[in-house]
Amino acid sequence: MNQPVSKEDLRGNFSEIKPDLVQKEVLDEANRCLYCYDAPCTKACPTGINVPSFIKKIASGDLKGAARVILEANPVGATCSRVCPTEELCEGACVLNDASSSILIGDLQRHATNWAIKNKKPIFHAGKPNGKTVAVIGSGPAGLSAARELARLGYHVTIFEAKEKAGGLDTYGIVPFRLPQEISLWEAQQVEQLGVEIRTGIEVGKDIQADALLDEFDAVILAAGMSDVPKLGIPGEELKGVLDAIRLVEEIKEGGPTERFIGKRAAVIGAGNTAIDAATCLKRLGAADVKMIYRRTEAEMTAYAFEYAFAKQEGIEFRWLTQPKVIIGDEEGRVAKLVCSRMRLGEKDDSGRRRPIEIENSKLMFDVDVVVRAIGQKRHTGLIEPLGLKHERGVVLVDPVTHQTSNKKVYAAGDIIFGNGQGEAMVVSAAEQGKSTAYAVHENMLSRV
Repeated sequence: MNQPVSKEDLRGNFSEIKPDLVQKEVLDEANRCLYCYDAPCTKACPTGINVPSFIKKIASGDLKGAARVILEANPVGATCSRVCPTEELCEGACVLNDASSSILIGDLQRHATNWAIKNKKPIFHAGKPNGKTVAVIGSGPAGLSAARELARLGYHVTIFEAKEKAGGLDTYGIVPFRLPQEISLWEAQQVEQLGVEIRTGIEVGKDIQADALLDEFDAVILAAGMSDVPKLGIPGEELKGVLDAIRLVEEIKEGGPTERFIGKRAAVIGAGNTAIDAATCLKRLGAADVKMIYRRTEAEMTAYAFEYAFAKQEGIEFRWLTQPKVIIGDEEGRVAKLVCSRMRLGEKDDSGRRRPIEIENSKLMFDVDVVVRAIGQKRHTGLIEPLGLKHERGVVLVDPVTHQTSNKKVYAAGDIIFGNGQGEAMVVSAAEQGKSTAYAVHENMLSRV
C-alpha cells in the first residue's frame, strides 16, 4: 500500500539537484586547466569572465580572488554558475574537448562564488559620489548589473521593482532545484551594499508614474524583462486548473500549497526552458502523469539540451506535432480533457523554423486535470509606451552603440530588448547588457560635462 506523500516530502524534491564539488574534485579539475593564452573559454562567455585566471586562483587556494575575477565580469556569476548553458558557451569552447572532456568551468565557478556567499566578505566598493542619479526599472540580472556598475562609478542609483523581493527572473522564475532563491537574493544584497536603493513592491506606471522618473533622475534604465505567459486562444482557458507556467514556478519558489498536484494528470503547452521547468516541477510535486504538448518537432524546440535531457530523466512524456484546440471541463468547471490536432511541418516562418500545419480530421484527446500555458511571455507595452519608446511588438529598439532608446534619457537592457532576431534571452546575456548599458550611461554623462 502506498504511503501518503507529505508536504515535507515534496519540499525535499526541490533541493538542488546538482551537488557541489568536494575539495579533491575541485583541485583535480582546476589542475587540469591548460591556462590557454588565447582562452577560447573566455571568448565564449558573454560577460568575458577571465576563466584561466579564476581557475588558477582556485588551484592556488585564493578563493576570494577567484570570486572577484568572476563577479568583476559577471555581477550574477553565482546564478550563472547554475543556470548557464555552459556546454554551449565556456565549456563548449574548451580545447580539452578534443582530447578528453572539458574543464567543469561552471562547477568551479559555483565553488568560488559559494565561498563568497558563505564567507560574507565585501568584494567591491562604491565609487566616489559624482552627484548624478539614475533610476533602474527592474531588478533582474540586467537591472542589478547596471546598478552595480553605476554605483562603482559613483552614481546614486534607485531600483524600482514591482515584486516584493529583488532579483527578477532569477528569484521568481527559475525552478528552485536548479537555482535556490537565496542565491539571487544574495546577488541583490551585494548591489545594495554599494549604496543602491532597491525599492520593492513599486510598480512603475501604477505606484509611480514614468514621467515622474524622467523628471527626477538624470537617466532611466529600463530593465523590466518580460511579463506573463499569453493565452493559448482556445475555448476552455477560463476553467479551473489552467495555469501560467511563470506563476506556477513563482508559487513554488515562494512556498505555496504544492500538495494540490499529487496524483494529477498534467499537460504543459510549449517546449522552451520555462515549459520544461513547469513540467519537471509538476512531476516533483507528485503529478502522476506529465505530458509536454508541442506543435513542432524535437528539432525545433527552444529548450537547452541539458534541460531537455533532464526532463526525459524525470519521466516527462513529449507529444510532438500536437496542437491544443479545446479544453473541456467537468460539471464543477474544472479541467477534464484536452482536445488536440496532429500537425505537419510546412515552409519556414519568420523565426526560421518550419511552420506547423494542421492535419484534417486528426483529433486527439487526453484526460487531464491541469493544463499549463508555457508558450513564451508577453511584452511590457503598458510600460514601454508611456515612456514614449519606439518598439517592435514590445521589443524596445536601442542604439547598438549608445544603448539609448528613442528617448535619449532612457536606456534599455536585458530581455526587454531581446527578440525579433535581436540577442538571446539568457541570464548571462542580460548581465552583460546591464554592464554595457551602465558604461554607456557614464560615457554620455561625461560627454555633457
